[in-house]
Amino acid sequence: MRNSYAGIAAQTSLEFDLTLSEPVSRGDSNDAHRLTTTDGQNYFLKTNKPEMAFMFAAEQAGLQALARVEQLRVPTTIATGSSDEHAWLLMEWLDLIPGNASAGRHLGRALAELHQVRAEQFGFDTDNTIGCTRQFNGWSSDWAEFFCQRRLLPQLERAMSNGAPESLQRDMEKLLSRVDQWFTDYAPQPSLLHGDLWGGNWAMLSNNQPVVFDPAAYFGDREADIAMTYLFGGFPAEFYVAYEAAWPLDAGAQNRRPLYNLYHVLNHYNLFGGSYLVQADRIIAELLAT
Repeated sequence: MRNSYAGIAAQTSLEFDLTLSEPVSRGDSNDAHRLTTTDGQNYFLKTNKPEMAFMFAAEQAGLQALARVEQLRVPTTIATGSSDEHAWLLMEWLDLIPGNASAGRHLGRALAELHQVRAEQFGFDTDNTIGCTRQFNGWSSDWAEFFCQRRLLPQLERAMSNGAPESLQRDMEKLLSRVDQWFTDYAPQPSLLHGDLWGGNWAMLSNNQPVVFDPAAYFGDREADIAMTYLFGGFPAEFYVAYEAAWPLDAGAQNRRPLYNLYHVLNHYNLFGGSYLVQADRIIAELLAT
């Protein structure tokens, strides 16, 4: 890591006391460290393999996009780069604690405000990642086509290359041919999304201010963000009440939720294998039965 630290110091003009710096976690996607400068300031550092530099550049772009909404607190990014050893992203250090009902209520209102940031088309200026899986964000004026071609289909192709059974290919092809049916009477507008909004990607500061991080940002249907909050849990009831009070969801949102969450379940199968394929099969069967 010393070569990486030297590169970070040179790029940021920060002087680190490496005797005070320490690992924070070794996650599924990245390693994390707390770096401390010689004057006692803490910073949060994420590292990965050098070839993943694009991922951190895209994460920085996503955090900067989300920061456009004053009510939504995100970590401030300092710099990103790479060395022969690591790609890295340096951010401010935030003392985070698990979110409570008050923070959830604030987050619901802030997320509704984020979703009111619009673009002319669906997509984003750059591809990014969902976990460590590349997420394709080429611009499109057709949401159903975007979701099929840039979300579900790449996950299906990756699943098949990972050894998924032919039945998955068969059932997914049926589903992809029918996706338009969920948008017959519903035409979403391109809203700025967090993109990876599960319970592990939000927390709060000591003043109850919610913080979101680790985005996979793009402009899409706002329901995709809300749907994911149900997938792995971690959001209080007050979050949903506050969001609905600020901007009620359209009719049929609950019926579209499994479609949106299928993307994340397939991604988890591709990343971790195991029971996620069973869960994906169950969701596909439910969608095909409607």
